[in-house]
Amino acid sequence: MNSVPSKNLWIRRQQCPCGDWKCYITYEGDAEECSAAPESVKSDKTSSCGTMITPYVGMVFKSDDEAFEYYGNFARKNGFSIRKERSRISPQLGIYKRDFVCYRSGFAPVKKKPNGENHRDRKSVRCGCDAKMYLSKEVVDGVSQWFVVQFSNVHNHELLEDDQVRLLPAYRKIHEADQERILLLSKAGFPIHRIVKMLELEKGIQGGHLPFLERDVRNFVQNRKKVVQENEALLSEKRENDVLELLEVCKAMKEADVEFVYDFSVDENEKVENIAWSYGDSVNANAVFGDVVYFDTTYRSITYGLLFGVWFGIDSCGRTIFFGCVLLQDETPQSFSWALQTFLRFMRGRCPQTILSDLDPGLRDAIRSEFPGTKHIIPLWNILNKVSSWFSLPLGSRYAEFKSEFNALFHIENTEEFELQWSQMISVFGLGSDKHTDLLYSVRASWAQSYVIGYFLARMATTAYSKSIDSFLKGIFTEHRCLRSFFEQQELSLAMQYASSEMANGSYIIRHFKRLDGERLVIWLAEDEQIHCSCKEFESSGILCRHAIHVLVMKNYFQLPDKYYLSRWRRECSLLVEDEHNNQSIIGGEWFQEYHSLAETLFSESLITKERSDYVRKELIKELNRILHEVRNLPETDGVCSMNMTVSPNS
Repeated sequence: MNSVPSKNLWIRRQQCPCGDWKCYITYEGDAEECSAAPESVKSDKTSSCGTMITPYVGMVFKSDDEAFEYYGNFARKNGFSIRKERSRISPQLGIYKRDFVCYRSGFAPVKKKPNGENHRDRKSVRCGCDAKMYLSKEVVDGVSQWFVVQFSNVHNHELLEDDQVRLLPAYRKIHEADQERILLLSKAGFPIHRIVKMLELEKGIQGGHLPFLERDVRNFVQNRKKVVQENEALLSEKRENDVLELLEVCKAMKEADVEFVYDFSVDENEKVENIAWSYGDSVNANAVFGDVVYFDTTYRSITYGLLFGVWFGIDSCGRTIFFGCVLLQDETPQSFSWALQTFLRFMRGRCPQTILSDLDPGLRDAIRSEFPGTKHIIPLWNILNKVSSWFSLPLGSRYAEFKSEFNALFHIENTEEFELQWSQMISVFGLGSDKHTDLLYSVRASWAQSYVIGYFLARMATTAYSKSIDSFLKGIFTEHRCLRSFFEQQELSLAMQYASSEMANGSYIIRHFKRLDGERLVIWLAEDEQIHCSCKEFESSGILCRHAIHVLVMKNYFQLPDKYYLSRWRRECSLLVEDEHNNQSIIGGEWFQEYHSLAETLFSESLITKERSDYVRKELIKELNRILHEVRNLPETDGVCSMNMTVSPNS
């Protein structure tokens, strides 16, 4: 040591194993950094080689957290761990004193039982060790700094080696990624010891070398389950309150709108379990377009913790319309039966001709029970979503082949052939005992083309309609073209690609000129103006197929017979419901037809030359604006009752 008499202090130099030196001074038992030491040495906490410097009196930290982290890292490298012991607070500085001590500092307190006897405690690791680091906060020029005011690295116990110190509780941390993996394996049913083995294998480390112990994993899982249970109890209480609030909203809606309808059911504890509602406009719309209904049950309400079901339809312009919705406690046949019964009451007893839904055994059973005369259809896109998740993994590389075979099966139009091909497919892919194929086969009458062909679906079993439903549920509304005009235009253009062969009995065999979709038999009965095609597109969608249109064109028909122009697809179809007293009919049908005919003629004539087109465009816009101005000046009502049938889920 070197003495500095003028200041009555001592300078001590601490040497790093690499040969680097650190200077600090002692003065009457306290310490501060040596003013004679170089500036680069004063603030460093590591030597030039990167070795951690032992804490010393006068060492400075930006915060108490930084000091605790530094002392903790030092402790781990030296075979012990630390803990926070005491702190002092002042009104001016807040916390201004921090005491960090060795994990074996002090002695464990003796716990007393209620009767005064001592607890039988486990042996404590505390042995009165005096190793410590005390800090004090000072504010210099408005900046807080923490200074080491006492430090001792003298222990009264053996320090641990590296392979032992990592097992101290302070260093046994389960990182977030490991926590997620542990919870996933626990949820899958893995016991704790298997979870530990899985983590060791995945990390490629030897047994017993994880940064935590098996009991840490067990404690973590148990604590997490406890937290989840507590949170679920709170969430359950909140959801019950939310459902009651929803019920109050329905009551208020009913008071404000007599046409609003709702119903609910309660369980044995008088808690609301199911609730459904609809609007007057929806009920009236169902009276016109309720022949085909889609019941969507793919969503679950997070707010209420209940299954969310919605009834949809399709209007004359191909737009998705809303009929009603329901929140259900579960997916049992009983809950679905309640939903269907309630829907039937809402819709004044009108049962749909066809109902489409997801592949759900409980819903299937409920439909059979409540709508025995209704055809149940499961759209192919609903089937394919499940086929992928069910068979892609077990079939592996053969899944693509299986999917191709399954798609071909769907399009078979003969039931005997379907049954034969199904049996062969099950045998080839070894799925004889598979529960999913058993389910698919049990509901084949609801999805296989050979069983559903000819039933009226109003084009609601298409992928396009499924996308429109998804958009509807997400609150995205877009204008759609009139479905009737769109499909008529499409089928008319495709009809030109077919050739026909007349048979002796007056029927026709229709084939595509490239033979892409096989041949169809079309029967034409001239005296009754009846036409039938083996594809049964009209029976399914209400729109004549390209095969039938081809024959009509051959017969010089330039306008469809009225019977093939269904009212539900007419652009001018009104949602006016006939009044029971006045028996009021649709207004303006004749003049609309006249207007429509004139508009078509004008449009056709204007396309002959550019001069005609420019003239019509100029004069038509001017004339229409004049008429519109005069119409708006006319009275808004002439005493004829009308009804607004705009349907919105945001009503």
